[in-house]
Amino acid sequence: MWPRLVANKILRKRLGSNNFVADFPNSTDANSLEIPNLGRPALNADSIFNHHRDTHNYKVFVSTWNVGGIAPSEDLDMADWLDTPNVCDIYVLGFQEIVPLRASNVLGSENNKISMKWNCLIREALNKKVQCCRGDDEDPPQINIDPLEKRKNLLPPIKDERAIEGTISNTPQDFHCIISKQMVGILISVWVRSDLRPYVRHPNVSCVGCGIMGCLGNKGSVSVRFQLHETSFCFVCSHLASGGREGDEKHRNSDASEILSRTSFPRGPSLDLPRRILDHDRVILLGDLNYRISLPEETTRLLVNRKEWNTLLENDQLRMELMNGQAFEGWQEGIIKFAPTYKYCPNSNVYFGCLEGKKSEKSRAPAWCDRIIWYGEGLKQHLYGRGEAKLSDHRPVKAIFSAEVEVLQTLKGLQQFFLSERFDQITNKFDDMPSSQKFLCKSRLSFKI
Repeated sequence: MWPRLVANKILRKRLGSNNFVADFPNSTDANSLEIPNLGRPALNADSIFNHHRDTHNYKVFVSTWNVGGIAPSEDLDMADWLDTPNVCDIYVLGFQEIVPLRASNVLGSENNKISMKWNCLIREALNKKVQCCRGDDEDPPQINIDPLEKRKNLLPPIKDERAIEGTISNTPQDFHCIISKQMVGILISVWVRSDLRPYVRHPNVSCVGCGIMGCLGNKGSVSVRFQLHETSFCFVCSHLASGGREGDEKHRNSDASEILSRTSFPRGPSLDLPRRILDHDRVILLGDLNYRISLPEETTRLLVNRKEWNTLLENDQLRMELMNGQAFEGWQEGIIKFAPTYKYCPNSNVYFGCLEGKKSEKSRAPAWCDRIIWYGEGLKQHLYGRGEAKLSDHRPVKAIFSAEVEVLQTLKGLQQFFLSERFDQITNKFDDMPSSQKFLCKSRLSFKI
């Protein structure tokens, strides 16, 4: 018992609190990632105005990649992986083994240099198209602001219709990191369009270690949550137990159950915020889940060569778990029409164990180890595929979802009121009052919208 208690103490010390890094909201430094201040409670429109809600769709790009402890080079091409021409509203990028899983990294102090490298590459890739679209040499046009426009500046900020409607216009947008969190080799990084940033609230993280002694961070999960408008999101980046022997899938099921039961987010300023993973409105789990194909290795390799994906998937351990509804009851996965993503020889398209004279002592049959699944309603998957980057022995897996988001229309109606003739009549009457009455009126003035 005492080794587990010691390990838990080490893990808590290494993970610290629920701190994470993110862009400053008004940062002008493109490479600045700092710990945000989460102490400010957000205004709750429910307590201020009557309102109605509309449902809009946002495009969410989700990807997972086990990079095998290999640091990225500065010239790593991210375009294929991130599918940058197909711009989305939100990007959720999960990594496993961003550092080698040796004892010094598991038990030592956190090394965030590699995570900063990845975040810099992500920032450059997501914003490269934006910078190219802008005319850097062009001066912005000078605009004369009339009194009506000045009044708009006093209203609560509504950036543009894209922030409400959730659609992509032709106007280029920067992307900003709202959450980036590392636990040993697991990293998750979340990016949103700049005009959506004001509508993101209550970001937070929760880490669960399932590795050595059942609690260290070489295996486990980093979960992030935030609220976009009135809809809560939770993304779980996981690295489950490895092993291709019969019965190893039970360890993976156990890890998944531990993650779902032990992940807990702080309440924050609002008591109605969800704390558990499955209590959120939109839930996506991504990562190296390590599930294998329950067939003899020779049969698996033969079917892979024939590209008989359906036959292989009938024996895929995760698919069987999803169908049986044990560790992943209620979860869903899209249709797989791509080759297994593990295990490749370094810098090649050849699966491990297929090269002459390089037979491994350990069995490493091809498998779909890297997966993206989701829970609940309000998510529709439009793409499920893989990238072809050869950095590690895994290939990245990516998905694009449309997510339903509830949007309050209160501010929009409030803006229309303040720009209306009725508001002009009220302000004109106020201006015509004697000064003594204005003083009394300021403390008692009320009106119906």
